[in-house]
Amino acid sequence: MRLWIRRNLFRTWWDGVLTVVFGALAAWVIWSLAEFVFVTGRWSIIEVNLKLLLVGQFPEESLWLIDGSVIAIAFWLAAALRGKPQAAEDRQPWGARLGDTLQRFGLLVALGVLLIVLAGTQASLGIAAGLVGAIVVGRAVNAARNRWAPIQRIPAIIWHLALLIAPVALISLTLMQSDVQLWGGFLINFYIAIISIVLCFPLGVLLALGRKSTLPIVRLISTTYIELIRGAPLFVLLLLAGVALEFFIPSEVAPGSVFRAVTVFTLFTAAYLAEIVRGGLQSIPKGQIEAGKALGLSTVKITFLITLPQALRNVIPAQIGQFISLFKDTTLAGAALSIVEVLKVSEAITKQDDFLGQGYIYEALAFVSLLFWVGSYVMSRESQRLEKRLGVGQR
Repeated sequence: MRLWIRRNLFRTWWDGVLTVVFGALAAWVIWSLAEFVFVTGRWSIIEVNLKLLLVGQFPEESLWLIDGSVIAIAFWLAAALRGKPQAAEDRQPWGARLGDTLQRFGLLVALGVLLIVLAGTQASLGIAAGLVGAIVVGRAVNAARNRWAPIQRIPAIIWHLALLIAPVALISLTLMQSDVQLWGGFLINFYIAIISIVLCFPLGVLLALGRKSTLPIVRLISTTYIELIRGAPLFVLLLLAGVALEFFIPSEVAPGSVFRAVTVFTLFTAAYLAEIVRGGLQSIPKGQIEAGKALGLSTVKITFLITLPQALRNVIPAQIGQFISLFKDTTLAGAALSIVEVLKVSEAITKQDDFLGQGYIYEALAFVSLLFWVGSYVMSRESQRLEKRLGVGQR
């Protein structure tokens, strides 16, 4: 230990000075943060307004739909995510597997425990129990598929479609039973981010392929779109969607603010994603394309069977970074389109009579920051796990 400290922290006198100065600064920051969280922080504003921060003015009588959707998604993920089969001698001991699970999901569990403590209701305990039960049942279903031959014979597409029935049904029912325009809080940030990510990915891939196309008109359209969108600030595009759309479309048929936000985020992120994918395509050696042509493969087969899979694999870090940026940028929808997302709610609750003029904005912003940090960190960690599994950067 002493050798490691001397070699890494006090190799020279200058290294020692930097270690002492920045060590003291880090200790002060950690102490101040811990004091704010556990001593001086006034978290009553979060306890009182937890529902507003999480789901906004979502109808109280329909909250069970959100709870059911979350539990159904947890079951689907636990049952559908199927790891590579391992031989008995290669399996990790229980302690290592538990440590790996805590490393992956420990932060989400800690956030869930914090929300339960802040809510302080039996309903929150019931939701937590439902989540745990869904995960346990999902893993049991996953294990049954891996071990029982009759279940293994079910085609994968049918199996996954069957698992998706419950989540899709509950999410569809949630959308039908409540107006999306009434949603708010962190729920609307999450909804906008997920829908935009799902829509922008295929559009970005098509734009990247279009920019590398040998057809001049396709290449011109794709290049023009990418350069125009990338040259405009996201906030300006959101303002145009909120203010200028009525100049071209009658207000009676104009889409709602949530639909406009999803459209802008999708179109904006797709342009950046197209350049990321194009960089991945350029990293593929030309010899592979020539080899494909020598085998008699068509251009479409070479693209979708050889070059595109490798390109997407090579740019996983950049793609996830763009998705994380999109997730955090959803807070701009509140300022530009008056959507009651979580940051707008955090500012509004400080103006309540019980908290007005008392400086509660720090606690509100700290809670919002925690939600976004946990979401971004989990996405980043899962990206690193996927990179390691696919061997990104390894030969």
